[in-house]
Amino acid sequence: MTQPGQQQPQPYQQPFGYTQHPQHGQATPVLPDPKMPWSKAIAVTIAVFLVAGVVAGWAWQQFAPLAQYTVDDRGGSLGEEQMTKIFGPDGTFTVIGFLAGLVLGAAVFWWLRNYGPWAVGIVVLGSALGAGIAWGVGMLLGHDPLQPRLEASKPGDLLAAPLELHTWTPLASWLVGAALAAAIIAATTWRAEPVATSSSSAASQTSPQVQ
Repeated sequence: MTQPGQQQPQPYQQPFGYTQHPQHGQATPVLPDPKMPWSKAIAVTIAVFLVAGVVAGWAWQQFAPLAQYTVDDRGGSLGEEQMTKIFGPDGTFTVIGFLAGLVLGAAVFWWLRNYGPWAVGIVVLGSALGAGIAWGVGMLLGHDPLQPRLEASKPGDLLAAPLELHTWTPLASWLVGAALAAAIIAATTWRAEPVATSSSSAASQTSPQVQ
């Protein structure tokens, strides 16, 4: 019992955002619940990467350097300078895909960070979708087969090489950019909130002294 005029001791309250471990008496952080259902999160992610893939495919078709074939009696040939442009579309696709994956991967992962490790899977799947859409849109807009144009041309004409990827490696640039963004955000925000080491230390800081 306390004497009149003395302060009534207050019961210890667990710090906000932490839960007491039942066995070891340690406090662990409590993650907030996701604020939207899985279906909406996945639908929004797909929509974002779908639009980004369309824009990236258009940009690839517009800015990729294409080699120029010189038509002669034997068909078409490439000079030394034009030979250096053969893999121009691959490099342009890689740069666009990496930047798009990095920016969108960071934005979507930060938005879905409350979902825990599942956010990484959503970002990776979205980036794979964006890569496929970008390749498809670019091929639809800029892939013009060379052989029919060679047959319809005459010696001395210059024909641009068809827009295409010579390997599938550039498609991975989207995934690399998105995964890198997710890894950086996860590393910099891991344990951003302090975790109480024991209930006794937390109690000593929050409980008032009893006279």
